[in-house]
Amino acid sequence: MIEVRNLTKTYMTHERGHTLREVAKNLIRRPMKEVRAVNDLSFTVEQGEMVAFLGPNGAGKSTTLKMLTGVLHPTSGEVRALGLVPWKQRREYVGRIGAVFGQKSQLLWDIPPADAFYMNKAIYGVPDREYRATLKELVELLQVGDVMRKPTRQLSLGERMKCEFIMAMLHRPELVFLDEPTIGLDMIAKENIRGFIRSMNRQGVTFILTTHDLGDVELLAERVMVINHGEIVVDDSLSGLRNRLGDKKSVRLTTESAVPEIQRQGLRILERIGPLEIELEIDTSFLPLKQFIREFNDVYGIIDMAIEPLPIEAIMKELYSESSSPDEADRYKTALHQ
Repeated sequence: MIEVRNLTKTYMTHERGHTLREVAKNLIRRPMKEVRAVNDLSFTVEQGEMVAFLGPNGAGKSTTLKMLTGVLHPTSGEVRALGLVPWKQRREYVGRIGAVFGQKSQLLWDIPPADAFYMNKAIYGVPDREYRATLKELVELLQVGDVMRKPTRQLSLGERMKCEFIMAMLHRPELVFLDEPTIGLDMIAKENIRGFIRSMNRQGVTFILTTHDLGDVELLAERVMVINHGEIVVDDSLSGLRNRLGDKKSVRLTTESAVPEIQRQGLRILERIGPLEIELEIDTSFLPLKQFIREFNDVYGIIDMAIEPLPIEAIMKELYSESSSPDEADRYKTALHQ
């Protein structure tokens, strides 16, 4: 579905000083600086995959996705998506992809979504019978039959996002890019959107997801790619990411006496929930679970306890911090190739 080889994007930017002397110099000659936003990326995505493309701010995610959608030309490297070069065969390519951006709307503010849908039908040249069948299916899946005739400005955020998905899927794209698709939504609206994405994925649609809502990652993605400093530092399944961090678990405890600060290998505090309630991270390769329970019960008195796999928030935080320097990124990249 997508094949990326040695993709690189650099651009030049002006450096502006802050002192009066530097500002005066810039009036005559402004120094330039080369920024390497994406550095020699290579990866493939198979048809029907659901891939989360993650990374801290400034890591190169948006630049990569803009090249994959054909908005930006790379400095060097190759991309073939759906058998096409996105920025060279753009007209044919955009007719086969879709995009949903949580902070940018494709709907028109003053007209109902139903009219915007019909406009997209004309833009993409969707035949009447196919349009009616697809619209009926999507409206039923997302349950928006009662809001399609309201002006977009009168819709709630959840209703608008459902209509955004219909707008993106009307021409039956094979590949869909999602950027923060559940941003700002309540839990019910999020679950409806996630259910719709899963339904479309089961029909063979490939999704590339970028988000800071790690609930989306945990409930949707089968594969996680983490990018930092313009390079892929991790490419693995969610269970594989957990395994990378060792035998770590999250333990939530309610104790008879308060737990003080902890200085012990394999054990650290994730959150103090209350005076007698605490969440810990335990690495069972250093501290076996039975030993931990026995010692904690003897010292603090365990009233209640819940043991779960390490939450994805903790996993991503640790991955981001470990890959925050170029040296660490090189180490992860080497491990990935091995």
